[in-house]
Amino acid sequence: MKFKIIIFLLIILYFSNSNAENNNEEINKQVKIIDGDTIHLNGNKYRLHGIDAPEINQKCEINQQIYSCGLQSKTFLESMIKDKEVKCKQKDIDKYKRIVAVCFVNGININQEMVKAGGAIAYRFYSKDYIKDEFFAETNQLGIWKGTFVKPKDWRR
Repeated sequence: MKFKIIIFLLIILYFSNSNAENNNEEINKQVKIIDGDTIHLNGNKYRLHGIDAPEINQKCEINQQIYSCGLQSKTFLESMIKDKEVKCKQKDIDKYKRIVAVCFVNGININQEMVKAGGAIAYRFYSKDYIKDEFFAETNQLGIWKGTFVKPKDWRR
């Protein structure tokens, strides 16, 4: 009799965990992209650790043509995470009360991908994590590295 009760409890536990995971996945799909380095996830504001993307109104230049690099950065981030489960690992809380985190989609580090594709630069003041990825983007003239731009921290001033 005790064996049957234990089996019954294990089955209930298994199905309750399965439902919790499915609900969590559904919630995580509700991601709002603010700009190339800020997202809202599950009602929380996240700042992507170690990267600095052009601000949403920031302009850059390619072949003497001005374009909206900030909007382009946001659009690239949207394309990476739209309709996908996003998981973030908190590293800190910034002065604006945002969670500073490394975020992943299907095991891919989206912070790293933003820099490697030229949608953001390595934010050396806070981290050295993505310097090699920035070098890759610059060397291959990807994203903002196709032309000229002002570093986002300087543009904000």
